Amino acid sequence: MSPAPPAWTPPPPAPPLRPDEERTWAILVHVLPLLGPGFLVPLVVWLVFRGRGPFLEHHAKESLNFQITALIALVVSAVVWVVSLGLVPFLFFGVLVAWFVLCILAAVAASRWEWYRYPATLRLVT
Repeated sequence: MSPAPPAWTPPPPAPPLRPDEERTWAILVHVLPLLGPGFLVPLVVWLVFRGRGPFLEHHAKESLNFQITALIALVVSAVVWVVSLGLVPFLFFGVLVAWFVLCILAAVAASRWEWYRYPATLRLVT
């Protein structure tokens, strides 16, 4: 008879990130959504690096909440634009400008080791 297989043990927890790695990821979590993937980048970073650094976890959740809020605002403003028969494009473009500026401000704050909170954001992920 063959011996019994060894019992399964969970892998050890991942080590905490170094401070420079944590800051780099915190900056990227705010800048990469500007390149197109939207809320997917902060979601993936939050899920992968959860528990490995409080600074990064805070910025990932903030960015995720803001990207979801911005997506909702863009959809609502696009509907208003269509319903008004193209007469109100300012709301849509205002949301885009605010989205861009606030993402840059958050990235700058993360580079300075500041705990940034986006204004007027739905706190869906806590």
